[in-house]
Amino acid sequence: MSTQEIYNYRRVDDRVITGGHPDAQQLRDAAHERFGAVINLAPVDHRSVADEEALVQSLGMEYHYIPVDWQAPTIADFEAFERVMQPLETERVLIHCAANFRVTAFYSLYALKHLGWTSAEAESFRASIWDGSDYPVWQEFIHAVEQTLT
Repeated sequence: MSTQEIYNYRRVDDRVITGGHPDAQQLRDAAHERFGAVINLAPVDHRSVADEEALVQSLGMEYHYIPVDWQAPTIADFEAFERVMQPLETERVLIHCAANFRVTAFYSLYALKHLGWTSAEAESFRASIWDGSDYPVWQEFIHAVEQTLT
């Protein structure tokens, strides 16, 4: 097995991968692949690994939990994500949520603000997961964060 088997896996670059909920073995694979941190944006649900934080830490990785309400993402959630991401700029990071929707939204906005991505690059990254979806709350959230970037 490998991290590439995580649901809706996306490789951003050699340092960052994103996906839906990893299972316990996929978290072990992340440690084996020398990831240094895991960021979880999904509230705990039936798909979550029991005590993910303890497992991740036992594997020698940092664990960061920012539960983003699917029905009400906030700019404060994005700011919390920024605070976690910035010190990890040299670490290999696995960022996940339930299905990689929250993550692709947050990471694309982060990359737009901090990594020099263009709007087209950010949109393309989101589209790899979001194409065909219609979530007005998230469209409003993405637009609101983009407005803070200009």
